[in-house]
Amino acid sequence: MSETSLRDFYGRYIEALNAHEFDRMDEFVHESIVMHSEPSSREALVAQLHSITDAVPDFHWETQELAVNGDSLAARLINTGTPAKEWLGAAPTGKSVEIVEYAIYRIRDGKFLHMSAIHDAEALQKQLAG
Repeated sequence: MSETSLRDFYGRYIEALNAHEFDRMDEFVHESIVMHSEPSSREALVAQLHSITDAVPDFHWETQELAVNGDSLAARLINTGTPAKEWLGAAPTGKSVEIVEYAIYRIRDGKFLHMSAIHDAEALQKQLAG
């Protein structure tokens, strides 16, 4: 895929996430993937996404930066939302959270094959504590 195609692909992926259209992940993610350096599956990713949006119904991903290198993407995102249920061990306070996420992906045959993401867990816990 060209750099432009990869950027368009990633934009469509983020649009699907923000629409909470997780049934569309077969368009973007191979059935068997490596997630956070461990063998995983598209099904596990979808379950993880549902768990996030179940607790934070308005969870939103916003791409701030996107770098393309061959078949690899690196992104810096801002994730926002207001927990409506207990999330990551914290009761909802009515306050919104904002998380900076760094994600790295590798694409093969037009879909994600490797996916890794990190965020500042300590900053998130402080926000969740209210």
